[in-house]
Amino acid sequence: MSENVVHLHKPTDPPTDDASPTVLTVVPDAPSAPPVPLWVRSGRAVKHAVTHETTKTTVRAVARHGLYTFNGGRIVARRTWDGKTGARYERMIRTAEAAGNLEAAEEWEERLQRFRAARHHRRMDLLHSPVEAAKGIAVGTGVSIGALVALGVVMAINNHDVTDVITPLRATIEFIALLIRIVQVVWGPALTIGPFLALLALWTVGSKQQAAPQWALPANVRNSEGEPITPSIVVKALRDLGVPALRNAIKDMGDAGASMLGPIRIAGCGVEVDVTLPSGVATNEVQQRRRKLAENLTRHEHEVFITIPEAARTVRLWISDSGALDEPIGPSPLVTDETSTANYKTGRAPWGQDLRGDAAELSVYQRHVLVTGRSNEGKTASLRSVALWLALDRSVQFWVADLKGVGDWRMFYGIADVLIEGPSDDHVIQATEMVEDAVQEMNRRIQVRLTDPKAVFPPLIVLVDEAQKAFMCPAVDDQRRPYGGSKATSRYFMAVRTIHNQGRAVDVLMWQGTQDPTDQNLPKLVREGAHTRASLVLGTESQAKMALGDKAVEDGAAPHMLRQGLDKGTLVVASDGITMPKGQSFITVRTHYIDDESAEAIAERARALRDGVTTLRVVDRSEERDPLTDVFDVMGDAERSYTQDIITRLAILSEDAYGGWTFGDLKRVLEAAGVEAYKSHGRMTVRRDDITRALAERDTDGSTSAS
Repeated sequence: MSENVVHLHKPTDPPTDDASPTVLTVVPDAPSAPPVPLWVRSGRAVKHAVTHETTKTTVRAVARHGLYTFNGGRIVARRTWDGKTGARYERMIRTAEAAGNLEAAEEWEERLQRFRAARHHRRMDLLHSPVEAAKGIAVGTGVSIGALVALGVVMAINNHDVTDVITPLRATIEFIALLIRIVQVVWGPALTIGPFLALLALWTVGSKQQAAPQWALPANVRNSEGEPITPSIVVKALRDLGVPALRNAIKDMGDAGASMLGPIRIAGCGVEVDVTLPSGVATNEVQQRRRKLAENLTRHEHEVFITIPEAARTVRLWISDSGALDEPIGPSPLVTDETSTANYKTGRAPWGQDLRGDAAELSVYQRHVLVTGRSNEGKTASLRSVALWLALDRSVQFWVADLKGVGDWRMFYGIADVLIEGPSDDHVIQATEMVEDAVQEMNRRIQVRLTDPKAVFPPLIVLVDEAQKAFMCPAVDDQRRPYGGSKATSRYFMAVRTIHNQGRAVDVLMWQGTQDPTDQNLPKLVREGAHTRASLVLGTESQAKMALGDKAVEDGAAPHMLRQGLDKGTLVVASDGITMPKGQSFITVRTHYIDDESAEAIAERARALRDGVTTLRVVDRSEERDPLTDVFDVMGDAERSYTQDIITRLAILSEDAYGGWTFGDLKRVLEAAGVEAYKSHGRMTVRRDDITRALAERDTDGSTSAS
C-alpha cells in the first residue's frame, strides 16, 4: 500500500519526467544573529560623538580660547621682562652676530651698557625716595591745610561769620570720606571682576597674535585665506625652506629674525620685501626653492617672485595677494583714449602693467624686438599691441609677414607697405625676400649717410610673426641656397643677422615673434641680436635662457614657471626700453589684450593719419608681367614716389621679374612710355599722374591699332 507524502516546501528543482514520488525535506529556519554587546554599542556611540564635526569644532574652540589666554599671559610676561631687563638688547646682539654684522653687534652692545647704567641710576634713586616722599607728603599736607585755613579766613571776613574759617577744611574732609565710601562699595565687586578683566586682556593679546596651535585655529586661518604677510610669517617661511645655514642662523636670532627683513611695502596687488641673508647663505639657494617658499607663505608658486637687487647677499620677494594675479587688468589706453598718439623716437607704447600695478611702457626707438612663448599664450596679441601703437606715428613704415596666415595682422592693410599672409613655404620665401629687400634698403641708407651724415630716414619696421617657420623652412633656391636654417648659407638667417648688425643706425628694425625657442628654430646669433627680448610661458629653464639670456634667468626671470593657459599675456621682459627697478635685469608685465574689433578701430585711426598707403599683397604670378602697370600698382594713391622705393616694391611684388632691377631698368621702361623721372630733394622721383597718362595713351594707341 502506497503512502502519501506531504510537501511542506515548494520544490525548487525543475520537474523530471520520472513519475516516482518526490520527497521534500523540512529545512529549519536560520538562527537569528546574536545581539550586539552593550560595550560594542557604547564604543560606537562614543566614537561617533568624539569624531562628530560639532565635537571637533567645540574642542578646537575651547582649546583655542584657553591657549589664547595662557599664551597671551606669556606674551605680556615676556614684554614686561624685555622692558625691565636687557634681554631685548642681548637678543639683538645674537641676531647681529648670527648675520655676520659685527658693527650692528657692537652698536647694540653699547645700547645695552647705556641701558644698564640708566637702570642702576634709577635703583640708586629708589634708596633715597622713601625719605624724600615722606618729606614731600608732610610739606604738601601742611601747605594744603594752611591754604584751606587761609581760604576759610577770607570767607569768614566776607560773611562776618567766624565758623566759616573751618568750612573749606571740613568740606575737604567730607570729600575724602565720600571717596573712602565709594572705594568701600566698589572694592568688593572689583576684587571679583578684576581677575576676569585681566584674563580678558590676556585673551585679547593672545587672539591678536593667533597664539594657538594650527589645528586649533579657525578654518579660514588654517587655510590661510586672506592671511596678510607679516614679518613673522616671512621669517618662518625662510626658516622652513630647507637651507641648514639659514635655519640655524634664524634659530640663533630668536624672535629677532625679522631683523633680516626690510620694510614690507605695498606693491600693486601684493607686497614687496628685501631679505638680507645671513652669512653662509647664497641667494641662489633661496631662488631654487621658489615653490617651497611660496607654499610656506601660503601662496601658489606663480604668486611669489624672487629677484636679486643690487645690495649684496639680498633677495627681493614680491608676494601677491591670494588670487590677485588671476584677475584681468584693465583695457589698453589705445582702446579707451581715441586721442592717443605715438612718437617713435620719444614715446612709449602702453604695453600693460607690472606686478606692482604700475604702467609698463615700452620704448622701441632703434631697438630690435623678439617675443617668444608657447602657442596660444598671447604672443601675437602682445606684439601686435606695440605695433598698433607705433602705427599711430605716420612716419613709421611697416613691412609685415604673418606666417600663421589666419588674419591676425589683416588690420595692417592700408598701413603696412607690404603684408604677406600665409603658412606655406612659398610665403616663407616671400618673407625672406622681403627681409632681403630691407637689407638693400638699409645699405642704401648707409650709403646716403656716408655722404650726408645728417640724413634722416623714416623708421622701417620689418615684422615677421611665427618666424620659426622661416628658420625651419626646407626650401632651397636655384643656387641650392636654403631659405631656412642657421648656417651662413641660409638666406633668412643671414638677412636677419645683417639687419641686427647695422639696421638700428639707419632705423631699419627687425621685430620677430616665434614659438618655443630652440637652437634650430631660433639660432643663438639671432636671439642675442634683439635689444628687447620678451617671453610668455615656456616649458623649460633652458628655453627661458634662450628667450631672455642667461643673466636674466640667473637673476630670477622664470617664464618657465608661468602657468600655461592661465597666465596668457603675461610676459617676462628683458630690455633697457622699459622702466624697471634699479639693478634688476628683467620685469614681469601683464599685457593689455586688444581684441580684433578694437585692433581694427585703432588701425582705422592709423590709416586716417597716413596719406593713402597702398599695401602690396604679394602673390605668385608666372605669366608675363606688364612693368608699367606694376609701377602704377606699387605707387598706390601717392601723388609721387621715389624711384628707389618703386624698385624695392617691384622686387617684393615679383622677385623673379624685378629682383635684379636697377634704376637703369626702371628708366628704360619709363622712357619707353614717355615718362620722365625728375629730382626732388636730391632723390629721383616719379609722378603718378605721368604714369596714369602713359597708360591711358598706350591703351588709346592699342585700340586705334586694333581698329
